[in-house]
Amino acid sequence: MKFGYFDDDNREYVITQPRTPYPWINYLGTGGFFSLISNTGGGYSFFKDARLRRITRNRYNNVPLDDGGKYFYINDGGEIWSPGWKPVKKELDSYSCRHGLGYTKITGRLNQLEAEVLYFVPLDFDGEVIRLKLVNHGETQKVLKIHSLAEWALWDALDDMTNFQRNYSTGEVDIDGSCLYHKTEYRERRNHYAFYSVNAEVSGFDTDREAFLGMYNGFDAPEMVVKGSSNNSVAHGWSPIASHFLEFDLKAGEEKELIFVLGYVENQQEEKFVAPGVINKTKANRMISQFNSSEQVVAALDALKLFWSSLLGNYQVQSGDEKLDRMVNIWNQYQCVITYFFSRSTSYFESGIGRGMGFRDSNQDIIGMVHLAPELARQRIIDLASTQLEDGSAYHQYQPLTKKGNQEVGGNFNDDPLWLILSVSAYIKETGDWTLLSQLAPFNNEGEEFPIFEHIKRSFYHVVNNLGPHKLPLIGRADWNDCLNLNCFSEKPGESFQTTENKKGGIAESVMIAGLFVLYGEEFAKICDHTNKEDEAQQARIHIDEMRQAIDQHGWDGEWFLRAYDFFGNKVGSNENEEGKIFIESQGFCIMAGVGIEDGRAAKALQSVEEKLATPFGIVLLNPAYTTYHLNLGEISTYPPGYKENAGIFCHNNPWIIIAETMLGHADKAFDYYTRITPAYLEEISDLHKTEPYVYSQMIAGKDAATPGQAKNSWLTGTAAWNFYTVSQYILGIRPDYDGLTIVPSIPSSMNELSLTRKYRGNTYHIKMIRKAGGNQQCFVDGQKWDGPLPCEGNGIAYDILITLNQ
Repeated sequence: MKFGYFDDDNREYVITQPRTPYPWINYLGTGGFFSLISNTGGGYSFFKDARLRRITRNRYNNVPLDDGGKYFYINDGGEIWSPGWKPVKKELDSYSCRHGLGYTKITGRLNQLEAEVLYFVPLDFDGEVIRLKLVNHGETQKVLKIHSLAEWALWDALDDMTNFQRNYSTGEVDIDGSCLYHKTEYRERRNHYAFYSVNAEVSGFDTDREAFLGMYNGFDAPEMVVKGSSNNSVAHGWSPIASHFLEFDLKAGEEKELIFVLGYVENQQEEKFVAPGVINKTKANRMISQFNSSEQVVAALDALKLFWSSLLGNYQVQSGDEKLDRMVNIWNQYQCVITYFFSRSTSYFESGIGRGMGFRDSNQDIIGMVHLAPELARQRIIDLASTQLEDGSAYHQYQPLTKKGNQEVGGNFNDDPLWLILSVSAYIKETGDWTLLSQLAPFNNEGEEFPIFEHIKRSFYHVVNNLGPHKLPLIGRADWNDCLNLNCFSEKPGESFQTTENKKGGIAESVMIAGLFVLYGEEFAKICDHTNKEDEAQQARIHIDEMRQAIDQHGWDGEWFLRAYDFFGNKVGSNENEEGKIFIESQGFCIMAGVGIEDGRAAKALQSVEEKLATPFGIVLLNPAYTTYHLNLGEISTYPPGYKENAGIFCHNNPWIIIAETMLGHADKAFDYYTRITPAYLEEISDLHKTEPYVYSQMIAGKDAATPGQAKNSWLTGTAAWNFYTVSQYILGIRPDYDGLTIVPSIPSSMNELSLTRKYRGNTYHIKMIRKAGGNQQCFVDGQKWDGPLPCEGNGIAYDILITLNQ
């Protein structure tokens, strides 16, 4: 069952029923100010950091779901409703929500009154613009009363939801005409405030939640909305909100627009006040003046659309498969940018409190967006390297506002360092900018700074210096799979599995990190080659060869690659195990590293993946699922069978198998696996899948679950970057390398012709692929036969590329 449709021409997903299986959301913002918005107008806003600079409140896991947002209440002659259906939940004559790139437009209609609400964050603007457009399609005049509502959070989201005894007494607001200010703690320790304005004279306002709602009412029926009035309440210490009350008549056929601005302001310490107790509103007034008219709003929205159109134009495909095209051209790339901004920190499944920016997560996210915004990727690499520790390990997370490592979680996730090599190599391949290697960055954000090359060198040698009894890498608290906790034995409820590393001198080893080391260790060696560090490259390859031998001797189980060795030296992911015999991760990374390709083990492992792990909805992480808690394995065995890491379809690692299949020449199988987890191909089963049909989810319930095919944790997942990397570089085969673009397609046999546009290092490549009977693949550049990487000299050059493929 579908709940909407793709509008590819406008790059929108149009939701036609407000009761979607989950709230289907969008992200607004491209700089410092961000908002999450659901298809009913729910969501929340923050500046840079969803924990430390929360602006509006969100109640996680609330009942009913998705209660709270930037709402509008319309009282049309006593009939009360909301354009997005919620929070009033009055049945509408018509409804639509258009989620676009950086904006959302929600339209409701009742009794011949149409209300359209446009939400977006303009470029280079620390605020959100909300335009409410009302049109009277009837034949008689309407008498309207409008209430807006936004509920302020008290800045630190964790403190906001826990420290009630203090926070029920700290709220401070200011009212200045049609602008309502939130200034809690501004007179003491903060240099920032927020505001919510409207470009019209108001009939009243409310800034106290209890006065607006009434003590025993919810968002669906606030007392002031039902009464059709306002209290002019001032939240002096109490729970602060911002609600404008407007009254006006709307003649038959008349249209009226109201423009609201939700903004964030920082002032220098010496400029906080213009008089004792009077806050400096200069910046707020300037921001409000930028959006006094409809023309200003339209111009800003057009600029935002142009920004996204230009950005996504770096990679476009016309394949004849509309689902593939819309994912590659629009939604997958869009999601890659969103994951760059937020890592795994803030969504409708992540609160923005418990997790900062992940070290491994953010390094991986770069491979999905470096072709779009290399300057942002470069800065992110520097930020990540600065959280690395001197021994080459790293903080597992850092806070985006402070850019400091998260002490609460710490480090010792032993795959983390290697992902820095991935992001650095991806950046150089895309840009040709070798100066990144000489860019200085500190360790642990303090003291002496070292070149980025030194950082990736220490990443490489962190593995070399931390090997176990089988000469395989030590796993630490965990590797990529945070829930495989082989040195963390936990029997205490509520204890963190990852941070309970109580088996000191842990000797558990990871075959996945071994594959990771071979793959990205070789990238480190190539970087050494290109920078004339021959001795470094030679020494690195000695260690890489030794790791290959360790995988050959101790990482092969006969039909597939082992996953690990536990603290006691027992095999994990082996046919010797009763449960968890085969895992997906080591199959993907060992084969991607080239292990077992020449001797047939890779093909055998992929056959085992198809037989034991593949399902109609994707490839499960392991099989058979764990049915009992294994103290020596940790969190992975705590989930019910079929969910998350315990035999769920953890979509992030499916692309590794897809890449492996292309490396063995299995184009049709690779594309088949691609379609099983790609949301546009799942739109018809949205009632089962539940999450948005335009973005990837982290997890889909596996074959052992009660509801196979049901997804969770949408938007913020490494699946976005990895799937774009996979489809763009391995299926479509346009692959950047240190010396230029190479073309190694692995497109399914059903595709006989396709066209691509790829912008690369300032040039534009118009690529056409055509199947022809007989012969080998050939490449022609501007009509001339060409071997090797495509030419990349110059700037602003357009090349016509023809690739002929075997029939």
